[in-house]
Amino acid sequence: MDFEYSQKTQALMDKASAFIEQEIEPQVALYHEQLAQDPWGSPPIMESLKAKAKAAGLWNLFLPPAYAEYSPGLTNLEYAPIAELTGRCHIAAEVFNCSAPDTGNMEVLARYGSPAQKEQWLVPLLAGDIRSAFAMTEPEVASSDATNIETSIESDGEDYVINGRKFYISGAMHKNCQVMIVMGKTDPNNPNRHLQQSQVLVPMDTPGVEVVRPMQVLGYQDNPEGHAEVVFTNVRVPKSNIILGEGRGFEIAQGRLGPGRIHHCMRLIGAAQKSLELMCQRVNERTVFGQPMSKLGSIREDIAASYCEIEQARLLTLKAADAMDRYGNKGAKDLIAMIKIVAPAMAFKVVDRAIQAHGAAGLSQDLPLAKFFAYSRTLKLADGPDQVHMMQLGRNLARRMAETGSL
Repeated sequence: MDFEYSQKTQALMDKASAFIEQEIEPQVALYHEQLAQDPWGSPPIMESLKAKAKAAGLWNLFLPPAYAEYSPGLTNLEYAPIAELTGRCHIAAEVFNCSAPDTGNMEVLARYGSPAQKEQWLVPLLAGDIRSAFAMTEPEVASSDATNIETSIESDGEDYVINGRKFYISGAMHKNCQVMIVMGKTDPNNPNRHLQQSQVLVPMDTPGVEVVRPMQVLGYQDNPEGHAEVVFTNVRVPKSNIILGEGRGFEIAQGRLGPGRIHHCMRLIGAAQKSLELMCQRVNERTVFGQPMSKLGSIREDIAASYCEIEQARLLTLKAADAMDRYGNKGAKDLIAMIKIVAPAMAFKVVDRAIQAHGAAGLSQDLPLAKFFAYSRTLKLADGPDQVHMMQLGRNLARRMAETGSL
């Protein structure tokens, strides 16, 4: 196994790292000042940074080689360390047009969309001209089992009529969010529960779409994207808005979540790495009980454990990325489940240690640690709770042992 990044990857990493350090991080305070003036809009500095990133070729880096017409065409293994770098600064992914949920929606449209759907929605998303949302989770059912989704998508002549309630719909609060991909049931009585669902494109300005409120995440609004509660009341869209066809919703969801999970995991590793660096700086600068904090045994143990855990998660995630490139998302499903279990738990522990080392300052808005903490905790639920991934991984391993006699 080759543990070295390719020259191409290293060059992109150097370029992205320099851009984040020199262009993005110095503007974070201004970003938040401007955001306070228009909480659900895009701050002017964000648009300025996007223009610079696009001109520098740091744009749409997440799309794989099959879609090189839209992007540099990086493999998962090539993109993974870039995603890690964006995790170090919470606005960096958007600057590079590589932030969720837009990335997942762009992948869906690039992979499954019709030519007309691509022209209407994918092209402006790739240009960064609009934002989007993905509407799956519902408050009334256990949405970790996507077959529970109750939103109805009923055929009516040349249209579909949508009724239901969704919540934690990331991106839907943004003023520039112009379209949602909505998952619901077109065939609720199909004996195959995985063929009941479909996904359909719903413009935000469609009559009957009501954004009820922003949902907070551990006290954060996560603006400007936000996480909306949305009610659909007799929302009518043309049948040409369905993606891939009726009954294909679960299939699309699985294709969408594989890459998205690895992107999140690498960003979490970046957040953990940044947290460890801040912790090391802090304990070298502070004196407690007559000596530098760095001389305390408990601090040294926290630093050592964090360094080990980050490296373990990074290597496992890179292995998953490599397997996705070699064998596809389905062939790498066990490794994808493993990183989704490991990375959020690792980041949660590392960020928590960094907060503790900083004392009260670790909880403040002066450092990114509180935001990292909320992000890592959220990712123990988003894109599938830990328990679902462990259940499926355990099932797959037990079955493999029974069928082949080995793991």
